Amino acid sequence: MTQDHTTGPDAAPENPAPWRPSRTVAVVLAGGTGTRLGLGIPKQLLKIAGKPIIEHTLAVFEAAPEIDEIIVLMAPGHVADAQQIVEKAGFRKVTKVIEGGDTRNATTRIALDAVGEEDCNILFHDAVRPLVSSRIVRECVNALWTYCAVDVAIPSADTIIQVDENDCITDIPVRSSLRRGQTPQAFRSGTIREAYRHAEGDPNFAATDDCGVVLRYLPDTPIKVIDGSDENIKVTHPVDVHLADKLFQLAAAQPPRLADHRSYREELTGRTMVVFGGSYGIGHDLAELASRYGAQVFPFSRSSTGTHVERPEDVEAALKTAFEATGRIDHVVVTAGILERGALAEMDEETMDRLLQVNFVGPVTVARQALPYLQQTKGQLLLYTSSSYTRGRARYALYSATKAALVNLTQALADEWAEDGVRVNCINPERTATPMRTRAFGEEPEHTLLSAEAVAQASLDVLISELTGQVIDVRRAPGEPAQAVPGQATPTEAAPAVVG
Repeated sequence: MTQDHTTGPDAAPENPAPWRPSRTVAVVLAGGTGTRLGLGIPKQLLKIAGKPIIEHTLAVFEAAPEIDEIIVLMAPGHVADAQQIVEKAGFRKVTKVIEGGDTRNATTRIALDAVGEEDCNILFHDAVRPLVSSRIVRECVNALWTYCAVDVAIPSADTIIQVDENDCITDIPVRSSLRRGQTPQAFRSGTIREAYRHAEGDPNFAATDDCGVVLRYLPDTPIKVIDGSDENIKVTHPVDVHLADKLFQLAAAQPPRLADHRSYREELTGRTMVVFGGSYGIGHDLAELASRYGAQVFPFSRSSTGTHVERPEDVEAALKTAFEATGRIDHVVVTAGILERGALAEMDEETMDRLLQVNFVGPVTVARQALPYLQQTKGQLLLYTSSSYTRGRARYALYSATKAALVNLTQALADEWAEDGVRVNCINPERTATPMRTRAFGEEPEHTLLSAEAVAQASLDVLISELTGQVIDVRRAPGEPAQAVPGQATPTEAAPAVVG
């Protein structure tokens, strides 16, 4: 069990003996029926960003090193649905999928029985909060070294009013002392068990959350509050479905960075990489970097090899060349693209067709042709978008539209190809110093642009990671030293980058 014993400066309660939990268990509460969403299925089974909500939630706890075990409390009649999701996703930490109770408190009692009598950490989390972060999970577990109960909350941006039965205001509490509660809620097992034992003797017992049970029945027990996040929303109403879907689309993943030059060489030696758009800019720098680390790289482009990504025969020939030379293809990268500015109504047919063909039809064509090769190696397809994918811009209508389409293509293909073990990701660099940008905007101050080398390094990190279906932001960090791999003579010294 991996846990960090660090604590904050807060005054800690006195403990008679060190806390020695046997393990840390995440209890995912999935007992909702979705009535407020007007659905015929529990809301936790609704798909967002291509997967059931509960699958997104379980994936966070599965990936968290602080979590040893996961128990799922499912809505009555849908245990088999949850079990199927767990099996398909390969969640190894899930030990039980059982039926929950008819209330939140009844479900907690069932969960405590399922956990067993050993001293352990228990985190209760709503299944329909799929955007909980690894940071929140880590801080909850860490806080249990000092506190017996932990809540997650965020400040209220709105003024809270209290009303009577006639909807007239009776009080307006001071906003600075108010928080909006989230989950997980974390406890030392003995504490939450003791609170519920006291509650059993109260005929008027009713609580909407577990920290409320501790607060009421163990009033001398401090409940530590850690910061939640605005993204950790609970999918309850129809609008929440759309908000969560958009938050997933905009979420930026962070690939792991290897320690040194030798680690990169160990990862890439013997691999084959095909780069469409490999003559200039990001594609060229990625090809050079991967070659330096031992990969066999095959760059193709219109200018150097006469390869047009929108032509199926050209793509097929390029992939065949790489495969016949090495017997495998591990990574396929599409950096090819064109940027044409102008009002849509004034753009000629030839320019519009070229934009659509190169920027969207090309990546689609490459994806279709590359799949059989990537299936053999469990490899990865890497595409590129731009910051304009989040909102179309005047005089960039088609360019912005194609970049938004690539994000959707990435997420859709990652879902489609998951069973084949093929990963698909998308790099979203901020304004980057490339020949394409220079042609469109002329010379710009170097300190305002991200270097192509920095984007190439971030791209390489994504290619050797296990990420899939992710949009990875790469941003310049003004004033910070260049990010280089320790022990490596790197080309990324031209400009630092923040990946996240």
